[in-house]
Amino acid sequence: MHKILITVFLLAVNTASAQIKWHLNSEKDDMKIYTGTVPDSKIKAVKVECVFHATLSQLAAVLLDVNTAAEWLYHTRSASLVKQVSPSEIYYYSEISLPWPAQNRDFVAHLTITQNPVTKVMTIDGPSVKGFVPVKSGIVRVNNSKGYWVVTPLANSQIRVEYSLHVDPGGSLPAWLVNMFATEGPFKMFKNLRSQLENPAYKNAQLPFIVN
Repeated sequence: MHKILITVFLLAVNTASAQIKWHLNSEKDDMKIYTGTVPDSKIKAVKVECVFHATLSQLAAVLLDVNTAAEWLYHTRSASLVKQVSPSEIYYYSEISLPWPAQNRDFVAHLTITQNPVTKVMTIDGPSVKGFVPVKSGIVRVNNSKGYWVVTPLANSQIRVEYSLHVDPGGSLPAWLVNMFATEGPFKMFKNLRSQLENPAYKNAQLPFIVN
């Protein structure tokens, strides 16, 4: 059951952290994981803070390469591009595999990447959106999730990442059980992401809309 609860927190990316009072939940492998209470929701939000040896373009390239999402996103069964609006804006569909007897979840996310021209801080917004892909029989559609990344460039080709997440997984999973395992899933995801950033395909990534 705990694998189910871990996975539902990886369905999409998060809520604006400024409105949440965060509490440090765990710290390991140079990652800090926080939880916070969201108004009018029984599901807690999660925030991850860490530093990667990577450039802004490397991280953006990994996130935009949705066809490889299953390689690092925990329990992702499939992910595919739905619509390419621009080099920095996409819609994509993803299905999350959950162990029996839970039903799989799926969602469509709208991912946009922007950069502050002065500070060079990169932000990535990835809320779930309705439409684009018909609801499928036997799969619970996630319609309420908000995700946000704030990525700050550091010296020596490093980046500081702040990732916050709030999602209602839908279905009959009780909130108290979901919250109990809220931190383990994001930890696994970021551990995998760290390895994915070392993939040669992204090592020399240069994106026209990002200044490293």
